[in-house]
Amino acid sequence: MTDIKAVVRVEHPDIVLTETVTHAPDSNVRSVSEAGTDPTSGRFFYHIESPDFQQFEAGLQNDSTIGEFERVIETRDNEAIYSFEYTDEAKILSPVISSANGVILDMENDGSAWILTIWMPERTALAHLWDYAQENDIDIDLLRVNEYASLGNTDAGLTDSQREALLVALETGYFEEPRNATLSDVAADLDISQPAASGLLRRGIKRLIISSLRDDDGPPN
Repeated sequence: MTDIKAVVRVEHPDIVLTETVTHAPDSNVRSVSEAGTDPTSGRFFYHIESPDFQQFEAGLQNDSTIGEFERVIETRDNEAIYSFEYTDEAKILSPVISSANGVILDMENDGSAWILTIWMPERTALAHLWDYAQENDIDIDLLRVNEYASLGNTDAGLTDSQREALLVALETGYFEEPRNATLSDVAADLDISQPAASGLLRRGIKRLIISSLRDDDGPPN
């Protein structure tokens, strides 16, 4: 089996948060993939950079894809972590990717479009995402794809512990939305503490993203 990391660009007005970033075009939105450990909470966390949070929140209030929202913490003057609840009108790509046993490693807006970095167990699994996009009139472009022998053998700089943690999290449903497993479940399967499990997942995801970005420019140093 050859697993892949793909970078795709998607665009549709009903993709979650699109109305908000259209209203606040100077804002940068990035998913916080390791946040939110309660699979029943329905809350999703994003890192926001914005020169004007009032304008950003005005966009949220008129965004048909967003229900409740909260500014959880301000990390700097122009940066904050928000939590959101999605409405039924929102087009959400993560369940489609999860159904193909894939994982969204990163999600960031590109104007009113979205750049997704995705891990899939095989290239053919991308067909699920393309079928969903066509059925829902979503513009989708494949920007880059990198193939590996498998997640267990990928040359992404993962330690054995990071690789094991990612595989356990994937198998238990930790990366699905809503999550089918909590961080506590993953930690229990690994027989380590929750902070240790969180650290392994966070560093493992970071290594996969760095490896994916470097593959276009050449091998890591």
